[in-house]
Amino acid sequence: LQYGIVLDAGSSHTAMFIYKWPADKENDTGVVSEHSMCDVEGPGISSYSSDPPAAGTSLVHCLDQALKDVPKEKHAGTPLYLGATAGMRLLNITTPQASDAVLSAVAAMLKWYPFDFRGAKILSGEEEGVFGWVTANYLLENFIKRGWLGEWIQPQKTTLGAMDFGGASTQITFETRDTIEDPRNKVTLKLYGQVYKVYTHSFLCYGRDQVLKRLLSKILQAENYQATIPNPCWPTGYRKSLSLSSVYDSPCTEKERPSLALNTTTTVVGTGNGSLCALHVSKLFNFTTCSFSHCSFDGVFQPQVSGNFIAFSAFFYTVDFIRTVMGRPVNLPSDLKDAAKTICATSWNELLQKAPKLEKRLPDYCAVSMFVYLLTTKGYNFNNHSFPNIAFQKKAGDTSIGWALGYMLNLTNMIPAEKPSSHKSIVYNYWVILILLFVLTTLTSLVTAICLLRRSKSSAI
Repeated sequence: LQYGIVLDAGSSHTAMFIYKWPADKENDTGVVSEHSMCDVEGPGISSYSSDPPAAGTSLVHCLDQALKDVPKEKHAGTPLYLGATAGMRLLNITTPQASDAVLSAVAAMLKWYPFDFRGAKILSGEEEGVFGWVTANYLLENFIKRGWLGEWIQPQKTTLGAMDFGGASTQITFETRDTIEDPRNKVTLKLYGQVYKVYTHSFLCYGRDQVLKRLLSKILQAENYQATIPNPCWPTGYRKSLSLSSVYDSPCTEKERPSLALNTTTTVVGTGNGSLCALHVSKLFNFTTCSFSHCSFDGVFQPQVSGNFIAFSAFFYTVDFIRTVMGRPVNLPSDLKDAAKTICATSWNELLQKAPKLEKRLPDYCAVSMFVYLLTTKGYNFNNHSFPNIAFQKKAGDTSIGWALGYMLNLTNMIPAEKPSSHKSIVYNYWVILILLFVLTTLTSLVTAICLLRRSKSSAI
């Protein structure tokens, strides 16, 4: 087996994925799978802007695990990549020197390990979206698959759209036949001899954590930064003391920063009002400006959604909470809206009884559910006909869906542009052996049966 390692340095945390694949056909293989993964303890690397060396140190536990998970004789030949996403994109906008220092510290730590380190970089939002789309379609064998004799087959299946909802940004990517009116949203890919015209867009500041900061800013603003503020998006019985700095420490909220001192604290009290929460959440989007034939929001062009979609990351966790903790179905937009309102109307004590292990995130499920409803319906324009085509999933088989696998496949050139040759893979030999064994077993059984039959006849005589 060959191995590859990708560190997904997200805004809220970093995850390490180790992939494996048969070593015989590295450039054609369709069987890369997840070998193991490790969640790095602590926040994302962008949060170490004031102490860059600590960003590198934070990765040690998972890198040490990689030393055990990858056989020692494979270490030197195992490519190691780190890709940073929206958290580092935001840091790079505000403080490029700090962003460079964090990446340098992380690279220095990765170089220290015996793997084949091939760079640490910040992905663009479009790269994040496209690599997530590649991962999902690769894992679901929409590009290519193996036939039962080990030959390569192009299944002629339509591809799946991909929707990612991270901590600081959200991405939508799908194949379309429509004209892509804004060239910034158009990506043309040639994979296994097939050309794919893909629409993609990444919305910075629309990831879960940044949405919650922006929402608090809107609520604080509406209530004029009083000492005690009602929050309709938090459950009744929940209250928290907030410093303004915790809301306005991000480029996503700095334009709304008040003239008050940032060490000012206010007590925010949950009132659990779903309709009022929806009103505040809707103010995060601009649905009025559009210079194209049609837009999603904030003046961004988007063709009509078509075909099946897979929604992962926080999309999955939000819908999974609704289904498993709240015990409600999510088949239509109205299901999602009703579930969001039900969460908002559920008291803090009730929520804690239902899901004590989720205490840290529990207060925010009302707001996040309402946001996912508005994003998918008013934003991306999914309706009663198209919404049921969204599968909310975390994995395909045993492999996590996200941009990391697509990124590694691209950088290791494991999805060739040209159609793979029609050679039989090593699996073919296994099939031949299995067929021969089957024939041999059948013949042995027949011979044994004939012998037993003859014996029984002779004993009867």
